[in-house]
Amino acid sequence: MPSVCFYFQVHQPFRLKRYSFFDIGKDHFYEDDEKNKLILDKVSEKCYLKTNRKILDLINRHKGKFKVSYSISGTALEQFENHRPDVLQSFIDLSKTGCVEFLSETYYHSLSFIYSKDEFKRQVEMHREKIKLYFNQTPKVFRNTELIYNNELASFIEKMGFKAIVCEGVDRHLGNRTPNFLYQPAGTLKIKSFLKNYRLSDDIAFRFSDRNWNEWPLHADTFASWVHKIAGNGEVMNLFMDYETFGEHQWEETGVFDFLDHLPMEIMKHSDFDFKTLSEAADQYKVRDIYDVPEFTSWADAERDLSAWLSNAMEKEAAKRIYQLEEKVLLTGNKDLIDVWGKMQTSDHFYYMCTKFWSDGDVHKYFSPYDSPYDAYIYYMNVLADFETTIEETVKDITPVKKSRRRKEIADN
Repeated sequence: MPSVCFYFQVHQPFRLKRYSFFDIGKDHFYEDDEKNKLILDKVSEKCYLKTNRKILDLINRHKGKFKVSYSISGTALEQFENHRPDVLQSFIDLSKTGCVEFLSETYYHSLSFIYSKDEFKRQVEMHREKIKLYFNQTPKVFRNTELIYNNELASFIEKMGFKAIVCEGVDRHLGNRTPNFLYQPAGTLKIKSFLKNYRLSDDIAFRFSDRNWNEWPLHADTFASWVHKIAGNGEVMNLFMDYETFGEHQWEETGVFDFLDHLPMEIMKHSDFDFKTLSEAADQYKVRDIYDVPEFTSWADAERDLSAWLSNAMEKEAAKRIYQLEEKVLLTGNKDLIDVWGKMQTSDHFYYMCTKFWSDGDVHKYFSPYDSPYDAYIYYMNVLADFETTIEETVKDITPVKKSRRRKEIADN
């Protein structure tokens, strides 16, 4: 019986304000509160609340046979706490159905695994505690920021106790195999990999409203017929996408909510198909082959690698400088400064600095709050300069005895 696994990414970064060179040393508050709230309100009304109501309705209408998995970043949860408790409550309501799973990720939606394994572990633990607090679940499946993945990450995550990991099904690593089975990451013992079926996922996430697409308009029965074709040559259909697909990227006027409304019924018309959370599918299905990914892959851009965040000198310099602060930031023992450091690691800051052109460039431009990648870099580096000075001054005032004690505490953790 093949299973459809819906996984949705829910993420909102803390965007930085237009912080000028003349603000350095004078203004130690970096976030654009007004813009962050404005965007959160817009997406909450257009997507989160409407889609959560629809998902809850589908779970009830199909008597628990419709199931989904979410990964909600810590920065999104914080913004829900601060500004949209109604959205947070709607996710809590979904968690109580028993048909919704919440995955684990880095709290700040960061690139920390690439730069610091200790920081990566700290953020995963922070996020796990938050998920337990709100949804009373202890995540067993991990997804890294924007599905960034390689063999080393899978092995690391296995040692942290996770039973499965989510990643992109990248053609250059799959060869002529299908993403519609569970795979074992090379070099691991028992962890399983879910590979995104990017063609069918992107039909909903990117092509749904494209009137030049030869399949437009896409209806649920047509899409379900494509899903049913995996019967006999697949056990899991992994449909992974941004949650904002519903109502924000694909507007309500495109019919995307009607599509979602009918899709479970159309898929379950074939009695061999069902819906499962990722944990349920990991428990039911065996791995069928090895998925060997020595290099980093992701679900971003045409290249599906790290180039969305780390392809030009601006991105690399900004990322290197923020992670270089790790030891000194932790030495301060100041929770507020450590939190600022974490928020400045959010991958979106580097994404805004990307200088790609063509269609990928348009996508970066759509998400960026700045006029250009160069503006994103300048504002970020101005903030970083002020933050570095604050850290230096704070560390300077710590006595050698306290420094030694804090280094031991950091090492013990």
